[in-house]
Amino acid sequence: QVQLVESGGGLVQAGDSLRLSCTASGRTLSSFAMGWFRQAPGKEREFVAAIAWNDSITRYADSMKGRFTISRDNAKNTVYLQMNSLKPEDTARYYCAAEYYGLGFSISGRYDYWGQGTQVTVSS
Repeated sequence: QVQLVESGGGLVQAGDSLRLSCTASGRTLSSFAMGWFRQAPGKEREFVAAIAWNDSITRYADSMKGRFTISRDNAKNTVYLQMNSLKPEDTARYYCAAEYYGLGFSISGRYDYWGQGTQVTVSS
């Protein structure tokens, strides 16, 4: 079992930056692809970014390319999502997810473990 806990969310203004963290316990994350997803009120959960288990591949949703960066620190068993140039439409609850030996695909159903999420609110 893997427990994932997200942190780093908050209320920011448009144009600001935030770094989300996802820290795991129970298993080492080095064997897992990690993904970030988000869900805004009244909308479906959507893919944000992912990184393959061996860091060989990173993927981003088109609207996040160039603004968001996913990375991991295996020594800290933590995955990060650096978010720059935030926009009001980035407002959502952000979730991290883990897929055992995955390649970081954008399909949420592939992921085995999920955190509870952290709220990001961007004001205009």
